[in-house]
Amino acid sequence: MTDELFILDAGPLGLATNSRDSGEAGRCRAWIRSALIEGSRVMVPEVVDYEVRRELIRAGRTKGLARLDVLVDQLGRLRIDSQAWHRAAELWADARRSGKPTAAPNALDADLLTASIAQLATEGGWRVVVVTDNPNHLGRFVDARDWRTLAAPEPPVA
Repeated sequence: MTDELFILDAGPLGLATNSRDSGEAGRCRAWIRSALIEGSRVMVPEVVDYEVRRELIRAGRTKGLARLDVLVDQLGRLRIDSQAWHRAAELWADARRSGKPTAAPNALDADLLTASIAQLATEGGWRVVVVTDNPNHLGRFVDARDWRTLAAPEPPVA
């Protein structure tokens, strides 16, 4: 078992719960399986579960919701406690002061909540990587990588 923790962002979590077995969805699920086999932890922040869940509910995708429930139960949830909320507020204020906000002024900034959870896990001794499909916002605050760079390359088409 390693001390490596991969935190899924909404893009990869949405892909991993997609019903398709080929293409990016299948490749993302295969990466999660390989990370787990190698002894890493892969977990989902509650706010990321919320982001994916609300869209599945809006679209009426009950099978997708069931797949989300199963995957998040298997991987585990990262709870948002007071310490994470406070850290996210600090990150939000720092981003605003620097003139580089990550969301609209009145938005609940899920990226900064995810970053705060990742920072706190790092302080707890984990080597943390936030796995995303857009590392630009999160990469300012934590080690954030595009999941495609972590996954094995797709085999060439014959």
